[in-house]
Amino acid sequence: MTSGSHFLFPHFRRAIELATLLCIVTGAAHADATLDRIKQRGKVAIGVMVSGGPFGSIDPATQQLVGWNPELARDLGRQLGAEVELVQVQPSNRVQFLQSGKVDLLIASMEYNADRGEILGHAPTPFYRVGGTAAVLKTSGIAKWEDLRGKVVCASQGSSYVKPLQDQYGAQVRGFKTSSESLLALRGGNCVAAVHDATLIQPLLRSNAEWAGYVAPITEELLPAPSVVWARKGEADTIAAVDKVVQQWHRSGWLIETEKRNHIEPPQSLLPELQARFKAAP
Repeated sequence: MTSGSHFLFPHFRRAIELATLLCIVTGAAHADATLDRIKQRGKVAIGVMVSGGPFGSIDPATQQLVGWNPELARDLGRQLGAEVELVQVQPSNRVQFLQSGKVDLLIASMEYNADRGEILGHAPTPFYRVGGTAAVLKTSGIAKWEDLRGKVVCASQGSSYVKPLQDQYGAQVRGFKTSSESLLALRGGNCVAAVHDATLIQPLLRSNAEWAGYVAPITEELLPAPSVVWARKGEADTIAAVDKVVQQWHRSGWLIETEKRNHIEPPQSLLPELQARFKAAP
């Protein structure tokens, strides 16, 4: 993971202050539609990404969703006092699922950017930070993002990495509905690189013998950004309730424990920084 979270903190601080103020102002007000519905039915539907590896996979023995994203979703529901329905989503449909009401919230490997912030709401306190990396053949000769210029690159439809790959580095991007399809296309020689979250690529290359011929040689992550819980636009009470849970995750160290429990390497530097911040907060 890249360092440099200090430049994000002013945004986080301001957002957190606004969320706190929002809690105070709306505390006595009627909850928005989503929070009302969660309370009335005692159930919350949360969209999660399950792409394999420690951030989300299917346990072959139990067929249960396990890993970082499902664990966060289950604990969020518990702290909201609701039973959790986990709904698998993909980059190509996760926004649609949220906007259409198929899910109430998203914990779906979907980092914050301004375009997404225009159409969706989100809890302002991040729970992680993720950037993209490229899986390539060891013999590809690719060592930096600029080496992708003019070359075919596989990615997921709806990925925030598509725009910088095209506009900044001149790659020819082929979009796939799922990261699995994108990675399969790389294995089939249909592209020179597959660009996805480093949290997906790095564990895959490190632990899967089928990927022994591939590496992630570019050390600088593409578009590193804060991971947040997404909600529908304007649902202030839901967002405030979720943000309170995320802040408690940091304050208690639960996110650091969950990262260790899921054997996520290397440890995310943002987590101890935010734990210290929230433990020191009045």
